[in-house]
Amino acid sequence: MAVEIGEQAPDFELTDQHGTPVKLSEFRGSKNVVLVFYPLAFSGVCSGELCAIRDDFPEITRDDVEMLTVSVDSMFTHRAWAEAEGFNFELLSDFWPHGDVARSYGVFDDDRGLSTRGTFIIDKSGVVRWKVVNPIPQARDISEYQKALAALD
Repeated sequence: MAVEIGEQAPDFELTDQHGTPVKLSEFRGSKNVVLVFYPLAFSGVCSGELCAIRDDFPEITRDDVEMLTVSVDSMFTHRAWAEAEGFNFELLSDFWPHGDVARSYGVFDDDRGLSTRGTFIIDKSGVVRWKVVNPIPQARDISEYQKALAALD
């Protein structure tokens, strides 16, 4: 079942590329969260999207915004990818139970065993305020993330 706008975002705890646990509810009351699901590290479209976040999304440096990216890749794959690309935001591993968090947001492709391209803007109270879900081969437009965040201010 997909998470819809206006609903409470399902809480989760996943490990980042450094092995540090990250829990979504830790940001309640202090940060809006941009939650980005992507299929696989080191793939062409995913690399393009996350490099665009790194280069063209200054909101990730704001004190009231947290960028969380999620795929089914392992923590070790995420670490290698972050080091290769210079990603300074969290790359969270939904490796085991495989795709469990993506499923809870309605963005897991069971046939392929990975998540689709889902993005959720979650406000400081933990409510989903904006979302977009694209097919696996279709990149997202980060300017839409910027507009959605600006609407929360």
